[in-house]
Amino acid sequence: LKELARLREEARRAATEAEPEPEAPAIRSQTVHDPSSRRSTSHPGGSPAPTMPPDAPLPKLIVGARLALTDSPVEWLALPTDLAAWSRLSRLLSLGKRRASKGDCHLTRADLAEWGAGLILIALPPDPLRGDPALADIAAIARRFPGNAFLGAAPRYDGRDQARFDRLAALAQSTGLAMVAVGDVLMHRAARRPLADVLTCLRIGCTIDTIGLRRLANGERRLKSGAEMARLFHRYPAPLRRSVEIADRCAFRLDELRHQYPHEDRDGEPAQDRLARLSHEGLRWRYPEGPPPKIVARVEKELRLIAEMGYAPYFLTVHDIVAFARSREILCQGRGSAANSVVCYLLGITEVPPESITLIFERFISKERGEPPDIDVDFEHERREEVIQHIYDHYGRHRAGLTATVIHFRSRAAIREVGKVMGLSGDVLARLSGQIWGWSSAAPSEDRVRDAGLDPADRRVMLALRLIGEIIGFPRHLSQHVGGFVITEGRLDEVCPIENAAMEGRTVIEWDKDDIDALGLLKVDVLGLGMLTCIRKAFGLLQDHRGLSLTLANVPPEDPSVYDMLCRADAVGVFQVESRAQLNFLPRMRPRKFYDLVCEVAIVRPGPIQGGMVHPFINRRQGREKVEDLGPAMMEVLGRTYGVPLFQEQAMQIAVVAAGFSPAEADRLRRSLATFKRMGAIGAFRDRFISGMLARG
Repeated sequence: LKELARLREEARRAATEAEPEPEAPAIRSQTVHDPSSRRSTSHPGGSPAPTMPPDAPLPKLIVGARLALTDSPVEWLALPTDLAAWSRLSRLLSLGKRRASKGDCHLTRADLAEWGAGLILIALPPDPLRGDPALADIAAIARRFPGNAFLGAAPRYDGRDQARFDRLAALAQSTGLAMVAVGDVLMHRAARRPLADVLTCLRIGCTIDTIGLRRLANGERRLKSGAEMARLFHRYPAPLRRSVEIADRCAFRLDELRHQYPHEDRDGEPAQDRLARLSHEGLRWRYPEGPPPKIVARVEKELRLIAEMGYAPYFLTVHDIVAFARSREILCQGRGSAANSVVCYLLGITEVPPESITLIFERFISKERGEPPDIDVDFEHERREEVIQHIYDHYGRHRAGLTATVIHFRSRAAIREVGKVMGLSGDVLARLSGQIWGWSSAAPSEDRVRDAGLDPADRRVMLALRLIGEIIGFPRHLSQHVGGFVITEGRLDEVCPIENAAMEGRTVIEWDKDDIDALGLLKVDVLGLGMLTCIRKAFGLLQDHRGLSLTLANVPPEDPSVYDMLCRADAVGVFQVESRAQLNFLPRMRPRKFYDLVCEVAIVRPGPIQGGMVHPFINRRQGREKVEDLGPAMMEVLGRTYGVPLFQEQAMQIAVVAAGFSPAEADRLRRSLATFKRMGAIGAFRDRFISGMLARG
């Protein structure tokens, strides 16, 4: 959908930039004989159909796959007609991908015959004018799936299409298959042909000068209107009409997919009851002298919301993974918004006591937001693979897989890849890519090109620059997420295809985090952190040499000598505070307790720096500036940071306390603050925020 939206924007720009073309000549209505259907049909003549307005709704999406078999020259278009057919297609693709290395898929005729039920199968044989069209292979599938197998007819635009269609129509009669018109499309506009050739060069590893006959002969393998297809198939209207009938039969939509999370019931105990039991056991474990009433009330509130949203199995999955790690003495630590949950603390997922921070559970789970929670857990990076393999072993590779990440072309990669295809030398490409700063997503300007020693007016350079600009943003390859697992109760390979990762022992689904978010799939993040490995090794050294048995929970807090070291900026190699900016700020901050370090890490960020919060915070902390009394409610929110908001949680609390936002509204405000540069949605809250504050004085 994101790609279609991008293409629609291109179409809008093209419509405004293109000059009007002369009207195409009308085709006379005529009666023709169609050997593929044994019927005589009136050809629909007249003017071409009007083009779709650029702002029209997206067309119906027909999902499917093009299958290249290892034991047959015939390729097949496989289009699922319903959810069950999609599940079989997904399992078929997973089967072929699991047999092969990353990026390949090995399927046979037997596989297609076994898993093809419910699929529309359109045969794409070799050119019947040039060799054997493998009739036996086509006929075998036709007998296996009567009524669902068709013979595809695609124009090649070489002056022999009508003879080719005649031959395919004869083959259709001999095999008993109906012929259907297909476009064999590679691009949405003919102007993309040079870029398509570049992608071919990248795929096969050659330059544009040596691509030879693998270059596209023309720009006709593009999306065409119904009128254009009618011209091409004017002697065979039935195959064209049949393509519409097939499209109507393909009723499956991706939003039919439903994620069934593992139940996580144990010994007949429902997940919610088990979660409540473990939480109450955690109260006794975390608070041996009795929990504060505020914490007890908070636990019950969280458990009620978790039950209402049906997220108990998710919490139990993370709990079980953490329990496995601890049983193997693998250090782990939950982080992120999960720290706002008392239940996570009681389950041992996080280690930060709730009373030491300001909890806003709605940042973690919000009924109004309707999004699944996201619990990130860090494990020792040297032993994280043990945890990953445990997940595969426990749930099975047919039920668990790592999320994918789509790597896109950015400026430097586009310059290197396209420049290599265009025959530019390595030293020139190095100079040109060296002109790009950071994570740029723009083609180099003419000044940058001159600085690299190239002539922007050179024809080859001009073409290379244009293609670089076009390929930026294109998907480059599929990688694996740093640790996001999708786990299902049923077969995950019936929801989406699973393939082997480049790393041995890993399997990955084909969808990225945006895809699974759109479909509401829950993701468990199993991340690696090198500092946890260092801490574990330090614990081992202390045990071996000093007889001290330490864990993350019983490390002596607030050691003055540690803070003395930090005040001297002696923090090279210390996690979170070793950057140049942090080393510069530590002597000014002069931390003397752990919360000071929390503020230290939070304030050395673009938001507080650009928002002018650094100097007021330091001046008030050091007594050079008076802390303004904002009233009891606001000082409860901002008192620990001297009246200066540093954290997103404080922004949410201010919205609730001062502007009357609900917790869910405050969370939406927080999300808009986090994405305002990209989404620009924060303005929608301005009037509501100001009017709410004025109403409360």
